[in-house]
Amino acid sequence: MVPGASTVGLLTNLKDPKAPPQVLELEAAGQAAGLKVVAADAIRPEDIEVALRELANKHADVVIVLETSLLLVNSAEIAAAALAMRLPTVYGYREHVLAGGLISYGVDLRWCFHRSAYFVDKILHGAAPGDLPIEFPTQFPLSINLKTAKELGLAMPPSVLARADEVIE
Repeated sequence: MVPGASTVGLLTNLKDPKAPPQVLELEAAGQAAGLKVVAADAIRPEDIEVALRELANKHADVVIVLETSLLLVNSAEIAAAALAMRLPTVYGYREHVLAGGLISYGVDLRWCFHRSAYFVDKILHGAAPGDLPIEFPTQFPLSINLKTAKELGLAMPPSVLARADEVIE
């Protein structure tokens, strides 16, 4: 998507317990790929634009937005600020792409919510929580926002478009 990218920015929210393990994995993956990884933390909604500006100032070629509640709830603000700063963004949730982000590959939250309701129903009908199986998602949809790609001046490779589960135009 971003030929020649050498610096990957991470938009983090380290107050969320889901964030630190993601940062460790992304830093290790970046190092293994020979990429420089820089991070900026947003603890409150008003920190998001400042953090994205910090990543832009650190010359991030692409920004990975971590999967945290704060960053998900503020999808539209992240997408608008990143686009204004010309930062291509990668997410783990398609909801970010629906809000104007560039691309996502990850768990389908709709499936998770549906399955959560299934388990709540079982428990309310008398099932012991400890007797219910643990489930993990098995599908990870790839969503692409072509409008955002066009506004960023990025040509989406045909091979990526062919693999996409959802293309937003």
